[in-house]
Amino acid sequence: MMAVVIKRILTLALVMGAACFGEDYFPAPDSKGGWRTLKDAGKIRKTTGIDVAKLDEAFAYVEQTSQHGGLLVVRHGHLVYEKYFGRGNREALPELASCGKAFTSVAVGMTMQDKPALFPSGLDEKVFTPKFMPAEIFPLDDPRKAEISLGQVLAMSAGIRGTNPVYVKGVKQTWENPTIDNGPWSTTDEFALKQSLWCAPGECYSYATSSSHIPAILVRRTMGMEMEEYMRKRLTGPLGFGTWGYAMYRPKLKSGIDADGRMFHTPGGGSIAVRSTDVLRFAYLMLREGRWGKEQILPAEFARMCGRSVKYNPHFTHSFNFNVNDDGHLDGVPRDAFWKGGSGGYAIYVVPSLDMVIYKMGGTEGQYDAALTRLPVKYSYDGSRKDWKPTPVGDSTGKTLQMVIAAIGK
Repeated sequence: MMAVVIKRILTLALVMGAACFGEDYFPAPDSKGGWRTLKDAGKIRKTTGIDVAKLDEAFAYVEQTSQHGGLLVVRHGHLVYEKYFGRGNREALPELASCGKAFTSVAVGMTMQDKPALFPSGLDEKVFTPKFMPAEIFPLDDPRKAEISLGQVLAMSAGIRGTNPVYVKGVKQTWENPTIDNGPWSTTDEFALKQSLWCAPGECYSYATSSSHIPAILVRRTMGMEMEEYMRKRLTGPLGFGTWGYAMYRPKLKSGIDADGRMFHTPGGGSIAVRSTDVLRFAYLMLREGRWGKEQILPAEFARMCGRSVKYNPHFTHSFNFNVNDDGHLDGVPRDAFWKGGSGGYAIYVVPSLDMVIYKMGGTEGQYDAALTRLPVKYSYDGSRKDWKPTPVGDSTGKTLQMVIAAIGK
């Protein structure tokens, strides 16, 4: 009798799981077959409800938004759309700019899972302490830094000087003396640790790349290895990534690099270089609330917090390096959608209620320069976008998401 009861409970659990997350599917590495795909428009419509013709319209729009790139869409675990232009290619390894910040957040979540004793206060744990930061920054140049929590640096509400606009309780403001958020330099230890505050911790939101590098320092010191090495072991290996890396070679930097022009430390503020179908794997991990197969790669609650407004940032719709829509500001988009964009036209989207992930691949000519990563280029480019000129397209990150979602039949 007990065996029958247990069997019924397990069956119910499987049904409930299927209802919440769809089929329990996870893609194999591309080297072993990769994502399951649907090619026929009729089958795509029947299985996923998506009108491919409308995705073609979205792709035509995406082509206007960046020199190189593509559009990839996964729904119900099926890769239903994958098209590229210019240097965009499944094998391309461009520098994804600020999309790397989302990977940094996930590295922090994994670190908290692996070293829980170091985070007795969870995301309320203070960051600027000898436990997490190098000895040379003490005593702190601003005593207020001692009050900065891990949740605040992830949400960019730590008060660290960033770019305009600044938001205070939803009110958009312009403040004096913003920092120059200039890519690689902003995501070095030297810059991030010395950056000043322009409000007390928790009192404002400002987009600050240096704020995203602070957690990378924490991961490195806590795990005893570079964040990239840690991610290979805990994230990209289990998810089956192919070749990937960081745009570490920055000879134009005046400090923070070795004699070969390579940055000393993994940049937490961006510059990851990942194949397009592996970007989808990362998004799919977030869609599945941190689970990959039978392994909980990332704490489920941390993954859920990435997709909604958090107490650490009451000022703006920015969670742990993701933009969120729980206030409904993006018309036609479910409130549980969240995404991360990057300079050059990149964007990674997760829409749990639609069981969908999307990658808007972008990139400038410079972001595809293999000298940044020294990773192999495994495809050719016909030069078709050499003379491309940008045209005004408005908020391409939001509009692309709206157009893809509009492709789902009612």
